[in-house]
Amino acid sequence: MNDLASRPLRLGILGAANIARAFTSGVATSKIVSVAAVASRDAGKGEVFARECGIPRSVGSYEALLADPDIDAIYNPLPNSLHAEWSIRALEAGKHVLCEKPLAMNVGEVRAMFAAAAKAGRHLVEAYPYRAQPQTLKLRELLAEGAIGKVRLIRSSFGVAFSDPANIRLIPDVGGGSLLDAGSYAVSLALLAAGERPARVHAMAAWGETGVDLSVAATLTFPSGILAQVSSSFATAFHRHALIAGDAGWIETTYLNHPPMGGPPILNIRRGTTLGIPVETIEVAGGNGFLAEAESFRDMILEGPSRWTGATPEQSVDIALTLDAIARSARSGATVDLAD
Repeated sequence: MNDLASRPLRLGILGAANIARAFTSGVATSKIVSVAAVASRDAGKGEVFARECGIPRSVGSYEALLADPDIDAIYNPLPNSLHAEWSIRALEAGKHVLCEKPLAMNVGEVRAMFAAAAKAGRHLVEAYPYRAQPQTLKLRELLAEGAIGKVRLIRSSFGVAFSDPANIRLIPDVGGGSLLDAGSYAVSLALLAAGERPARVHAMAAWGETGVDLSVAATLTFPSGILAQVSSSFATAFHRHALIAGDAGWIETTYLNHPPMGGPPILNIRRGTTLGIPVETIEVAGGNGFLAEAESFRDMILEGPSRWTGATPEQSVDIALTLDAIARSARSGATVDLAD
């Protein structure tokens, strides 16, 4: 891997799921990242996937991919219930890991994953393509420069309709449900805007026939006094929107993974507190979030964590703690204080 500066990062993909197909398509134009191999427990499926996606090699087991000395890093888009096991095994095999959100089923698994990364001396990061987008980078810049003053209130939501009981997102045993899927985006955006972990949460949920949460709404209270409302749903038309309101203005964003798919890559901002102040629309570049994320991942491996545009390990732990607390509150109906 010492020669990484002179060649592309060679990624191996665990599994041949639809998201793996979308990821491979997204990074296909990169000059610094290449998908070198895919592993599938179904050899025939893996071969078809590799052929259709233009991947040079397919292997018939996850273990074989992890043992391959020509693979630098692993992209893990497996079901949520398999994120921890196979990310840890990849780290122990000496691979860096880009793991799909949510990083794991609970914060205990997340902490075990980062402990494995530290022991192996390898990078582990959580995949949120929207965080690598210019739309989100500009949002962070505006917040850092105090464009809307001190943040006081945050609303973030993400909904998309799924109804087929066979869809993996609706199967509880593998980590299905809107909270761990769409909700992880809404929570991560709220924590990005707040810049801290919530102190307590209160949540409600609507449950589906398979036992997963179809819709969740939660209120987060932060130590600084910031309040946030986050929601996720598998029972609504597509929507993805956030409002960050400060004491001197507000910002709206769609925090998209792949703008302009889903809407234009813009931010709306009002710099001031009265209705008479016009709303400014800031246009930014679009593009594929998988591509931007994968190239940021490569830059981090080569040059260090400062080059990573996504969540830090500490932020991923905070996201997992928050998701755990929301799930507990939704099932119990009680307000939940976040533990350390």
